[in-house]
Amino acid sequence: MASRKRILHASPRVLTLFSGGMDSAVALFHCLERYGRDGVLAVSFRYPSKHNFYELKAARGILARLGPRAPQHQCIDMALCFKGFRSHLLEGGGEIPEEHYAAGNMKLTVVPGRNLIFLAVAAGLAESIGAEKICIAAHHGDSHVYPDCRKAFIGAAAEAVAQSTEGRVRLEAPFIGMSKKEIAALGKSLGVPFALTRSCYKNQENPCGKCGTCVERGEALAAAGLVE
Repeated sequence: MASRKRILHASPRVLTLFSGGMDSAVALFHCLERYGRDGVLAVSFRYPSKHNFYELKAARGILARLGPRAPQHQCIDMALCFKGFRSHLLEGGGEIPEEHYAAGNMKLTVVPGRNLIFLAVAAGLAESIGAEKICIAAHHGDSHVYPDCRKAFIGAAAEAVAQSTEGRVRLEAPFIGMSKKEIAALGKSLGVPFALTRSCYKNQENPCGKCGTCVERGEALAAAGLVE
């Protein structure tokens, strides 16, 4: 990562949460189109989810593909913050469900307070570096499973970010009313290299194709006319 460091001529305007998954990759390209390379800081989190190693690998691959168009990237170690948390998504948790994303047992993959924690850190970092906005790729398709991807949560989080920074930082969720299929279509128009993104929740090199995220990903890409 040392070779990727550079000094920015101006503080980034927007801090975008970038996991390496397809939604956050579209959000990254959306922000790059609006603010340009030097106006964006991509922020990833290292935490003990089963797929985090592969997500971060995907994030680095996407940035490498962007080459000179890539924004500055910061990876924040949050491993200790999740000690004692219980979720099938986390290391030591139960098996990842192999059903459609809409299935009720996908709630087993909810990590309590995850986006609340990430957004609190992002708000502090954004205020510290003078960024005006935080972008998160939460979308409507996740809302039935993940409470921290719902419009009500995003609205409350946006108010909390504004209050805690005295209005200096705003939270944006440009996809909150969109489906995964709509996000895939937008990503196609933006030239997102979806083949480099990571969606599978399992701790293995190759995506399983069976877990809820793999199934939903396949459906969304197919609807956008993209085949992996």
